[in-house]
Amino acid sequence: MLKLHFAPNSRAERILWLLEELELPYELNEMAFHPSDLKSDEHRARHPLGRIPVLDDGDIQIWESGAITEYIIEKYKNGGLKPDVQSELFPQYLQWFHYCEGMIMPPMNTIVVHTVLLPPDRRADIMLGHSCYMSNRMGCVTDEMKNIKAYVERLSSRPAFLKMTEHRPS
Repeated sequence: MLKLHFAPNSRAERILWLLEELELPYELNEMAFHPSDLKSDEHRARHPLGRIPVLDDGDIQIWESGAITEYIIEKYKNGGLKPDVQSELFPQYLQWFHYCEGMIMPPMNTIVVHTVLLPPDRRADIMLGHSCYMSNRMGCVTDEMKNIKAYVERLSSRPAFLKMTEHRPS
């Protein structure tokens, strides 16, 4: 039987949804999306970085949600949820399958890290923050862009940012 190591509000939801869509029997090991569970010795034995999802299928253990999705689709539904490799739709299928991780999820990861995972004193994104600050300074951030204005204000009031500005020429 399939066993999914899962935490809510994570990429593991993709796999749980897929298992439900395919009506496959599975066991769920629900974990907290917290280092106490994810970084435990028990879970690191499943995934060395303490990440989820992890899928057990007998003696096979696989992680990374995209890899798990492809594995389940191929093994349990004979490729029925994707076009055949000879189909003219197959390249588009691959493109969109991988697009989400390559283009959509990276900014989502940044948002999660800087709004949930990091302690408040470490939530300054230097690269993006400086870009927003400079855009604002050059007049590219309009008053309608309230969230960016507020973000720039929070960044510019940080002690480390203020110390950096001491090195600007007068």
